[in-house]
Amino acid sequence: MATISAQQFKTDAKRVAGDLRHRGLIQTALRKYEASRDLQKASFQDWQGARQSAAERKWEAINHLDVHIDAFTSKLEARGTKVHWASTGEQARQIILGILREKGARSIIKSKAMTAEEIHLNDALEKAGYSVVESDLGEYIVQLRNEAPYHIVFPAMHLTRGEISALFAEKLGSAPTDNPEDLTMIARTVLRDKYVTADVGITGANFAVADTGMVSITENEGNARLTAALPRTLITLLGLEKVVPKLSDLALFLPMLATAGAGQALTGYNSMYGGPRQPGECDGPEEYHVVLLDNSRTQLLADPEQRDALHCIRCGACLNVCPIYRNVGGHAYGTTYSGPVGSVITPHLRGLQEWKHLSQASSLCGACTEACPVKIDLHHHLLQNRRNAMAEKPVRWEKLAFHAFGFLAARPALLRKLIPFGRFGQKWFHWIVFGGPLDPAKAWTETRDLPSIAPRTFTDLWRAKQRAAQRQEAPK
Repeated sequence: MATISAQQFKTDAKRVAGDLRHRGLIQTALRKYEASRDLQKASFQDWQGARQSAAERKWEAINHLDVHIDAFTSKLEARGTKVHWASTGEQARQIILGILREKGARSIIKSKAMTAEEIHLNDALEKAGYSVVESDLGEYIVQLRNEAPYHIVFPAMHLTRGEISALFAEKLGSAPTDNPEDLTMIARTVLRDKYVTADVGITGANFAVADTGMVSITENEGNARLTAALPRTLITLLGLEKVVPKLSDLALFLPMLATAGAGQALTGYNSMYGGPRQPGECDGPEEYHVVLLDNSRTQLLADPEQRDALHCIRCGACLNVCPIYRNVGGHAYGTTYSGPVGSVITPHLRGLQEWKHLSQASSLCGACTEACPVKIDLHHHLLQNRRNAMAEKPVRWEKLAFHAFGFLAARPALLRKLIPFGRFGQKWFHWIVFGGPLDPAKAWTETRDLPSIAPRTFTDLWRAKQRAAQRQEAPK
């Protein structure tokens, strides 16, 4: 699994941020989302109270994960579901490949599953010779483009109708159209055949309900419902953190997920799965497998400072309000989970030193924390990742720079004496940075103005004001 370098991230982010057309598309889409979201938030009797309640319920789920996971799996198994435990992404891929070989499968229909993106499941299945088709419209579009999803909730939000029409014309042989309904029907015509011919269906999950042993899947298109109902074998891949203690918790989480994620009162389809087809049932799989994925989640669980990152319900609200995401886009991050939550959890899931640059890609404005429906302390976790990365592997020049700053800041008299030299140094700054010994700073300075140091400091001005006031008050 490839790791993008910090330099590659900077290059991609700079390229996308400079593409004003692309930025305009994303920001227009997210402004529409914000208007819908705020309208739906107003329908809650107490949105902030709902956030607090959701945070407390996820706290209970994560801090007693062993109890709730055991209840969830035991009830699933009692109804004939086969539960598999995967410590790593590689183990999860091998488990799923083993099920496909056992069933003699050839074709697979798959609904939206960020955990599958996380472990690069499609690549592994295709390399093993299986045909895999994404049934979510946005996921299907980016699959045809051979791209990763752009956004957790809106995989193809970076594309226009014209671009999708051209893609369908090229890949599916359809007639050009800018009508969204026509484009949807083109995809539907292709996908309906995939449902009925698929040997195995694969889904993700939004929640895993402990007290009933059921998987909850939320969607707007009905594709996950068909993926689960038509193939003879169904596989659900879900992360350990998806568990919630009680079925009644969904009365809060389902409308909250819809509001924060898509600005809806409730998503179009909310389905529950608890096992293979039971006697007397008319549809559903003959065999049901649930793969529980750890993939470093228990390591994050062991960190009391950042454990609440596991509360995430993958609504995407933090991405939608993040000024960095809105300018550099989803693909620049180079990993499954982009935006603030991705910058928090990716270093835990894939390595702190290799992915610490994502935690630096933040203004620390706190908009993500304010938007999070389960009150994850996202912007402070970004700071904590920065601190941990530095403590684990200090960057020598940064350490020296902060020591120098600390030395001067603690000695204001010395700092005042050095100010005149700063004014002199500014005259030579352009040469020093652009082509001189500090040329690497060019990437930072070429898009920023360096204000001139004022002729007089605030301290000097204040003292002069005080002296003038004293002269006026002095008796004549």
